[in-house]
Amino acid sequence: MGIASDNVVRTKRFHLSATPSEESLIRVAAERRGVSVARFIIESACEKAEAAIADTAHFVVSPSQWDAFMAALDAPPRAIPQIQRLFSEPPIAESR
Repeated sequence: MGIASDNVVRTKRFHLSATPSEESLIRVAAERRGVSVARFIIESACEKAEAAIADTAHFVVSPSQWDAFMAALDAPPRAIPQIQRLFSEPPIAESR
């Protein structure tokens, strides 16, 4: 995880509520990793956040999907009548 090192001062707080079973599960996992509950929660949340961000920035496709994607990019643009009509009208801000 590349978010923060151990010598960084932490000043931000999260206030969380958990069920007894969630709390127990997290405590056991933290103990098995040899870290505090707070460190375990922060590391787990950061890992999940990095994955969520990566999911929106990086995607993997098969070779056939890549070929179809590239073909769509290389194809001439399609005329969409509704969009042509929209852009032929004056903007709302100018019509008042």
